[in-house]
Amino acid sequence: MLGIRDPSQVATARREAMALAGALGFDETATGKVAIVVTEVATNLLKHAGGGEVVLRPVHASATSGIDVLGLDRGRGIPNFARALEDGFSTAGSAGTGLGAVRRLAQLFEVHSAERSGTALLARIWPERPPAPAGRRVIESAGVTRPAPGEDVCGDAWSVQHRAGVTTLLVVDGLGHGVAAADAASAAMAAFNAHSPAPPAELLDSIHGALRATRGAAAAVAEVDPARDLVRYAGVGNISGVVLNAAGARHLVSHNGIVGHTVRKIDEFTYPWTPDALLVLHSDGLASHWRLDSYPGLTVRHPGLVAGVLYRDFTRGRDDVCVVVARERPA
Repeated sequence: MLGIRDPSQVATARREAMALAGALGFDETATGKVAIVVTEVATNLLKHAGGGEVVLRPVHASATSGIDVLGLDRGRGIPNFARALEDGFSTAGSAGTGLGAVRRLAQLFEVHSAERSGTALLARIWPERPPAPAGRRVIESAGVTRPAPGEDVCGDAWSVQHRAGVTTLLVVDGLGHGVAAADAASAAMAAFNAHSPAPPAELLDSIHGALRATRGAAAAVAEVDPARDLVRYAGVGNISGVVLNAAGARHLVSHNGIVGHTVRKIDEFTYPWTPDALLVLHSDGLASHWRLDSYPGLTVRHPGLVAGVLYRDFTRGRDDVCVVVARERPA
């Protein structure tokens, strides 16, 4: 999470992006593409919105790793998005090649912009050709995490597993914040990855056992099975889950307790899933009163863009935060 408030932070964002690309095995050409995309996104935040945030996150598919670049601002929005993509068009006196360059260099490019809320941009760069999706009904997921103010590590985390057309997601909120909370979250993710595949209640029970030596956490596991048109869910503590579709919102049930310490019972609940559904999971670092009906067209966008808008507009700002969104890849 990189704040962009002055030109020096554009350079910082570029260096961070190049370091991440190097760590993921990008070659020199692909790393250069990442550097250009991040520079253009961060520069646009300064020129057109007076600043904002750049989020860099690795994405993984099969044996390939890519990078998501998320640009978030609370500016005046983009009045004419089609024109903004044209080379030479600028409202800030620049060369006007920023958004067009980002679109050409990224294999995934999506933007949501509104006059009253600002602009969110998602660009995904793979080091080579993007991996092909496996299966007809593929679940895509993406999330945003950020540590509490003043902390270097985040006690909120998420993980995802795919198997035989089924996608299983974990969201965990280590008690409190700081290093001890992050240690609890890491232990939960390790247990989740070690015991998958398993039903959500069974996975949550395994996580409960793994967290006994930690300060504990809130945690929830959701399994999306599009072939059976259902979601299976088990949660303990203050993790919120919602399934949104044309029929409305279904709030997922979590029991009270602290995973690793006081868990009265772990139940698994089943909810209907439809091809147009959106699953949102988040910690209590995100306000619970959010709604998406005031963001026209957002619910059909990539999950990474939806997660970015929710983070931007509904973060409480005093705790760790994690928000994860999943939906089916459009046919």
